[in-house]
Amino acid sequence: MAPSRSRSPSEIDDEHNLDAILNSSEPAIDLNLPAYETSVANFSRAIANFTARSIAEITQRRDAHDKELKRLEDRAQDVEKETEQCKLKEIELIALLKCEREETEEAESAVASLRRRVEAEREVLASIDANIQTLRARVANLRKERELERDTLAMHARPMAAEVRACEHATGLVIEGVGPDQLLFRYTIKVDDDSRPTHEASFVIDLSSQFKVLTSTPQLPTMPLLLDQLNDSGDVYTFIKRVRQAYVKLFSKSCRVGIEYGL
Repeated sequence: MAPSRSRSPSEIDDEHNLDAILNSSEPAIDLNLPAYETSVANFSRAIANFTARSIAEITQRRDAHDKELKRLEDRAQDVEKETEQCKLKEIELIALLKCEREETEEAESAVASLRRRVEAEREVLASIDANIQTLRARVANLRKERELERDTLAMHARPMAAEVRACEHATGLVIEGVGPDQLLFRYTIKVDDDSRPTHEASFVIDLSSQFKVLTSTPQLPTMPLLLDQLNDSGDVYTFIKRVRQAYVKLFSKSCRVGIEYGL
């Protein structure tokens, strides 16, 4: 048999109150409706407030969710645009790399060609250097030979120097070299044996190919004619005598003119 549960004092009071109500001639139970209505109103307000807060929170969350979706969509569009731009840049970079690769190949080919040319030029320069060394050696030998020849000529010329000066004094003619294949002829002329003053005349002749008189002092009017005769005959000795005779005539004429006018 199950043990009996002990009742609380409130249950005992409720049982007595119910017995009293039932034993009453007009049994009635006080439902306490104002408190109930107040409680119901409070509950309804609480339900309404909870509903409003829930709706507001749901609306807020939905708006936030919509904003997040919009942000994600915008971000996705931005990412897609950036992806397209990156693809275009990648295509441009690929084309640029291709051009640079072609330019690099052309530059490498040009460099290789230049290196071959440099090597060929070096070989040519080495050959030229060898020729230069050979020519320098030959020039050195020629200079030595020339020095020997000059020494030899000077040795032979020293005994003849007095004779040459005597001949120059006797003939009144000095011949000097003034350049390659160029000779200076300088005359000391007396118009006659009694005249004290002397006159000087000179000219430079080029013997390189055809005879040419480069300068003459003073100017000799008959020089072109005498030069043509020299080129026809090739007789330099006769040309020198004729030039001297022409200068003698020129100075004689100038002396007579001076005498006539008392100069």
